[in-house]
Amino acid sequence: MIEVDEAITRAHQEEWARVVASLAKRFGDLDIAEEAAAEAFTVAVERWPLDGIPPNPGAWLTTTANRRAIDRIRRESKRDDKQKEAVAMHDDTPHEPLGAIEDDRLRLLFTCCHPALAPEARVALTLRMVGGLTVPEIAKAFLVQETTMGQRITRAKNKIKAAHIPYRVPEAADLPERVSGVLAVLFLVFNEGYLSSGDHENSVRGDLTAEAIRLTRLVRVLLPDDGEVAGLLALMLLIEARRTARVSATGELVRLDEQDRGSWDLALIAEGHALVRERLAAVANGGPRPGRYQILAAINAVHTSVRDARDTDWSQIVALYDQMIRVDASPIVRLNRAIAVAELDGPEVALAEIDRLDLDDYHAFHATRADLLRRLGRSADSRAAYDRAIELAENAAEVALLTRRRDQLGRT
Repeated sequence: MIEVDEAITRAHQEEWARVVASLAKRFGDLDIAEEAAAEAFTVAVERWPLDGIPPNPGAWLTTTANRRAIDRIRRESKRDDKQKEAVAMHDDTPHEPLGAIEDDRLRLLFTCCHPALAPEARVALTLRMVGGLTVPEIAKAFLVQETTMGQRITRAKNKIKAAHIPYRVPEAADLPERVSGVLAVLFLVFNEGYLSSGDHENSVRGDLTAEAIRLTRLVRVLLPDDGEVAGLLALMLLIEARRTARVSATGELVRLDEQDRGSWDLALIAEGHALVRERLAAVANGGPRPGRYQILAAINAVHTSVRDARDTDWSQIVALYDQMIRVDASPIVRLNRAIAVAELDGPEVALAEIDRLDLDDYHAFHATRADLLRRLGRSADSRAAYDRAIELAENAAEVALLTRRRDQLGRT
């Protein structure tokens, strides 16, 4: 069997997602879709350097993958597969209507997030099939071995096949209960692009953030009144607006308070702020209390509402994190709240809160401690915390920032 991860290059990631979604829709089998897409990319890697890139690479890949899929069905020589071959080769029936949206990747997204699958399987499968992340990248995101993650994805695909889970967007009545899992997956895809965990040349991957935003927009068309869908879209837009300012020319991560705010995308910020105001108005008019994504969007709206970091309203951010803790009291949320507390009440108060958290394997925990200890003049302790953060961090731009700040301790 072809090694899928070796066949896919970063330059072709979006085409990969389109090809897999198209084949999954046509053949109703994720294994066939994934292997045929991998074979098509392998052929492209071999032929394009010699023949040149075709005028429409996506169409070339899809056509080649379709032919490979039909060839595989022929080879298996089973009655059901022969019937599937006949349908694939002579299918003149109209596509099944999807309602408001006709998009192959959205169809595949809801299939991968079906409630019949375990939550961790939904995320892993979607990151693989829709987001195009490699198995090693997904394994790192979940802090598990690659073999374990590969088995998890395989079991999820087998479950879809065995349970005859349909490749379609759910009916309108079923959408609300299905959307939370989809949003969680989209946020993880966005985060992987925002701060890539793999060994990539680019520490920030705009292809993934753009795809996550595109799919979230489609979900919002399906559910225009869902507050969390609007909140997630606003959150993504407000973070994406700062993307070009996140990494310096030397490849180092740039902290929010040091970013060139003049380079932020004002159109994305305006759209994100409008969505946040829309949700605030809905809550004020008796709507449901805001959920996780709406609160995070509001926090980012505060950050992006001022042109100078020194004007940030930290008291409002702390108040929003207090709301967030009522929704999600995880240690990571408490860590982020403590960062805001440090700006409001000082580093000593924040450090006392952080030291109560059980996050020893989380690089941001140690990076935050290092900065607070630095501000308190405890250079030796700060250096040790930076060392631990660097050891755990996997993003090259973030490692560069942490290394520079650690090394500056020797000159202070």
